[in-house]
Amino acid sequence: MTRPIILLLAGLFAGLAQAAEPLTPDQLLQRIRSERQAEVSAMQAREQAFLADRGQQQARLAQARQALKEQQAEAERLKAEFDRQETELAEQEKLLAQRVGHLGELFGVVRQSAGDIAGQWRDSLLNVQYPERLQRLLHLAESRALPSAEDLEGFWMTVLEDLAASGRIEQVELPVVESDGQRVTQPVLRVGGFSAFAGERFLRYDADAGQLLAPPRQPGSGDLVEDYLTTDAALSTLPIDPTRGTLLVQLQRQPQLWDRLQQGGLVGWVIVVLGVFGLILAAWRMIYLARIRRRINRQLDDLSRPQDDNPLGRVIGVLGPNPQLSDLETLELKLDEAILQETPPLERGQPLLKLLSAVAPLLGLLGTVTGMIVTFQAITQSGGGDSRLMADGISQALVTTVLGLVVAIPLLFLHSLLASRSKALIQLLEQQSAGLIALHLSGAPRRD
Repeated sequence: MTRPIILLLAGLFAGLAQAAEPLTPDQLLQRIRSERQAEVSAMQAREQAFLADRGQQQARLAQARQALKEQQAEAERLKAEFDRQETELAEQEKLLAQRVGHLGELFGVVRQSAGDIAGQWRDSLLNVQYPERLQRLLHLAESRALPSAEDLEGFWMTVLEDLAASGRIEQVELPVVESDGQRVTQPVLRVGGFSAFAGERFLRYDADAGQLLAPPRQPGSGDLVEDYLTTDAALSTLPIDPTRGTLLVQLQRQPQLWDRLQQGGLVGWVIVVLGVFGLILAAWRMIYLARIRRRINRQLDDLSRPQDDNPLGRVIGVLGPNPQLSDLETLELKLDEAILQETPPLERGQPLLKLLSAVAPLLGLLGTVTGMIVTFQAITQSGGGDSRLMADGISQALVTTVLGLVVAIPLLFLHSLLASRSKALIQLLEQQSAGLIALHLSGAPRRD
């Protein structure tokens, strides 16, 4: 329909274009006939083309219907095959359940045992030498499928290997993380699953990192390891850690003396300084009194020649070579004055030492009060939910108290010792002065 309209429109436009030329009736009739003839020919050609195309469309429709039948037949076949296989699968599952029987419970026990053993072996130092065994156990414990015969045999062999390795003492090359963080592969003496040594050092197994660590603080008896490696005897002593590393961890957490001093804070350091000063003062006075005692002993051996390097010689020198025994009271007063002059040097430092021994526990009490203040502040801020926040205040309170007592007690004993020694020397001076007077009086007439 579109093509005749186009031709008609073209004829009209052509007629309009030639409208300016006048046509005769014969010319117009001839022109219409020719155009009509052309239109009929075009319509016949289109009809023939439509009929030819219709035959092709019918052939294509027949082919599509045939393909549809084939696909429907294939779908019916596949549905039948699916139903058959589904029925067969249900029968096979039923047969599998019948054949498995109590093996399902056995496999459950195997999974549970693998998980329990993996938890027990997590902290074992054997994991460094056999790192793949934990993955094997965890895979078996977490698997939802039925374990194969190879899995069961591998589980059994892993347990046997652990039993054998736990009873052996062997030296193997293993990586060790030193205290400075360096990872070094070196010979390690492994004592079953209890302890490991690198040279004379105990090693600790870190389960989180899966590595052997060399703790900076080591217990004693490290020389026994060297003796064990060098001895040829059938029996030898070797230290082990029965807790499998727990004691080493506690040893690292135990604070040293320096850590304790730092916990005491400023008050603790003041107590320590006073204690050191008191010990130095007491030692100096001990040495001084010991030197004076030796000089007095030498003077006692020769009282006829007094020396000025000791208190006794200076006291005897007051009498002179020819004392005036007529005025005995004046002579006694001179001797008493000489003894009084010698007393302060002998007792020097004792009042200060006594003061230090009294101040030390007071400073410890001050540290206790300040430590409790810090503790209460931590309780106010955290609500008492975390005890670690209160540890600093409690440590300061207890450490300063201990430091005060530790300083005060020795200083008290030292003060008592110095006082007794100086008092003994003063009594010796008084005794010798009284003896000299009695000696001189023994050869003179007694006055009334």
